[in-house]
Amino acid sequence: MPNTDYYKVLGVSKSASPEEIKKAYRKLALKYHPDRNKGDKSAETMFKEISEAYAVLSDSEKKKQYDMFGAEGFHNKFSQEDIFKGFDFNTIFKEFGFEGGGGGQNIFNQFFGGTGGRRHCRFNNAGAPFGSSSCGFQTGAKHIKGQDMIYDLYLSLEELSTTTKKVISYNIDGHTESVSVNVPAGISEGKKLRLKEKGHPGPYGGPRGDLYVRIRVLDHPLFRRVNDDLYIKKQLKFSEAVLGTVIEVPTIDQKMLKLKIPPGTQNNAKFRLKGYGLPHMRGKNKGDAYVEISVVIPKALNEKQKELVRSLSKEGL
Repeated sequence: MPNTDYYKVLGVSKSASPEEIKKAYRKLALKYHPDRNKGDKSAETMFKEISEAYAVLSDSEKKKQYDMFGAEGFHNKFSQEDIFKGFDFNTIFKEFGFEGGGGGQNIFNQFFGGTGGRRHCRFNNAGAPFGSSSCGFQTGAKHIKGQDMIYDLYLSLEELSTTTKKVISYNIDGHTESVSVNVPAGISEGKKLRLKEKGHPGPYGGPRGDLYVRIRVLDHPLFRRVNDDLYIKKQLKFSEAVLGTVIEVPTIDQKMLKLKIPPGTQNNAKFRLKGYGLPHMRGKNKGDAYVEISVVIPKALNEKQKELVRSLSKEGL
């Protein structure tokens, strides 16, 4: 049941106590037990589902892994044999009032692929974290990788203009760890840098998971990023646009360039500053910077200005 919610199967909340989980399973087991539903395939299916759910949620270690990895992740790591290690059908059904009729372990053999009379399986909790079995099942628990982590690292465009080394600190299992990460120049928003085996420790001595540093780019007060290009807005007076001028334009690497604006520059004109964008993440070149022009039309004029505009109008401007 790789995508099944065990809590929903038993009808309990995630915060349910062991007694509540046991009570819910007992009620459902009495309802769907094979001895009470001879030949009912749907009841058999339900019995399998509730038994599997109870086998996980009644075991503190299995429940911890299920809560950590989720249904799909849990089933990617643990087989059905692993799930039923330590789950004693005989004792449970005897406690619930079922005796004889094949016994609990025969039910396991019937529904969950046991070996029947060819080989007798005994499950117990001694030793291995999910129990051990004389059937020879190998859980491979010590090889289970720990959970990966994601850390959001916020950077300014200035920091992305060159390769940057950052020391990040994060909390893991109740303590703080610090690690250094090299951030390549020009890296994009949302990209992830993998730090191998810096995530959660693996259960039962398994290898640690990985830490993924996800890049978050802060908004800039002047520049707007599009891939490796940068855009900056500059305003011109009407007279500057008509007659031409020279303006100063800042760059992301803290330089100040002089840009010549030719006479007759139109609103929304765009000027390219080659090589003044961000570095390409792979390669030695850089993107470009673009200056976007907006011509400002005054909202209010004094009498002298109005007269000058009227004069321009008479001249066809």
